[in-house]
Amino acid sequence: MTELPPSDSERLAALGYRQELRRSLGILGNIAMGFAVVSPVVGLYAVAQVGMSIDGGAWVWALPICLLGQALVVCVYAELASQWPLAGGAYQWTRRLANPSFAWLSGWLWQFAVMFANTTVAYLASPWVFALLDVTPTATQLVLVSAAFTLLCALVNAYGITILRWFVSLGIGAEAVASVLVGVSLLLFCRKHGFGLLTDTLGAGKVTGTGGALAFLAVVAVGGWAFIGFDACVSTAEETRDAGRQVPRAMWYALLSVGAAVILNAVGVALAHPDPAAVVAGRDLDPVTTAVTSSFGDWSAKPFVVVVLVSFTACLMASQGGAARGLYSLARDGVFPCSAQVRKVNRHQAPIGGLVAATLISCAALPLGLKSAAMGSLITFGSAATFLPFFLLTLAALVARVRGSWRPAGQVDYGRWGTALNALAVLWTGGEVINICWPRTLLAPPGAPWYQVWAALLGVGTVTLIGVGYLLVKRPQDRMAAADRATTEQPEGALT
Repeated sequence: MTELPPSDSERLAALGYRQELRRSLGILGNIAMGFAVVSPVVGLYAVAQVGMSIDGGAWVWALPICLLGQALVVCVYAELASQWPLAGGAYQWTRRLANPSFAWLSGWLWQFAVMFANTTVAYLASPWVFALLDVTPTATQLVLVSAAFTLLCALVNAYGITILRWFVSLGIGAEAVASVLVGVSLLLFCRKHGFGLLTDTLGAGKVTGTGGALAFLAVVAVGGWAFIGFDACVSTAEETRDAGRQVPRAMWYALLSVGAAVILNAVGVALAHPDPAAVVAGRDLDPVTTAVTSSFGDWSAKPFVVVVLVSFTACLMASQGGAARGLYSLARDGVFPCSAQVRKVNRHQAPIGGLVAATLISCAALPLGLKSAAMGSLITFGSAATFLPFFLLTLAALVARVRGSWRPAGQVDYGRWGTALNALAVLWTGGEVINICWPRTLLAPPGAPWYQVWAALLGVGTVTLIGVGYLLVKRPQDRMAAADRATTEQPEGALT
């Protein structure tokens, strides 16, 4: 008689946890979470103006490089998610690959990267609310609307994964259709330039004082932001049916579909823009909107604003949900401040404690928006802090492979290629961390204060030091080690 495979709850119990969150997501729901956070519209808006101003039309070639690099990371994530389909992936996986202190610090850094990224998304979304109303906002109004936006998304999250999935799916449906239609239309019917523009820097080096390889490296540093967020699929692993098989697939679908949409629209915007040289010269700070409205007419401005707002809303909801589940994962192990409160789950089976904590921390950083230079520093820090956990996790996986203490035992196993792909992922993420943290005036606005130029190093250093202080004083690593000793481990490969 054939033995039935273990259920999702049994797999979770074997890993030391009981099912507390509602397991109701299928493959499409899990893809939706990843797609919303990566978000082609949000990603393109985050990098298009900076990329074009630094390297002209040639900036688009950084995008396939960044996509390929992130695909290497997904290779590692897929093997890990298949074997250990747990919320709070970065923390949960690293504690099974490396020592507790390293694992806890990885999870700490990832959490603050996501929570401050949510601050950034909320702040970048707020001007579009005023654009819809044809109102010029003050700095205070931008911060207040950003806070209201964050709280609204938290309210949706509080009603659980089913309601969250409905809202996110609606948002990405509108975004996917709009982004593909706009990208194809710009490329096929609204082109104002030949494809030669895509190899032309438009004299950007003379404007910025930096050209060639150094300028392109700066664009790669920025371009990586467009392809993060696929780990939101992992955050909802404990709410996904057959997670060991579906979460790895969802990550690939989310990354590749968004990657294709971002590259399509980046090329379309560059070739349809009426005056790309104006972007390089700093006279056009919103090339995406310029390309769309000049191509389709002024009537398209308001519908386009609505699409962008919907995209930002879906992105923030999904990312906020991921942050809440990451905090829940840390808190249920008792290794996060105020764990007893943060680990609470409400009657909708939503991680309400993590949601409240994530919302409060994200909102606490919003007053930085009262000073644009400070908010710019937060954006720079968020990018660096996101890639650092990628690096730490892929490094831990590679060391464990080489030592022989870990061999992929889930449904995804790249065999002899796994080590090579893992090594390349370490090189990519490590190089990108250095690339982002490298202090450049090129990536800061003219006249920016010194702390904005050094924001990535200062931000990562500050969060790391606070985390190390917590490790030394509260010693969560001791709790983790004791829990690992108390949990009966399954034989290698028993849960495949």
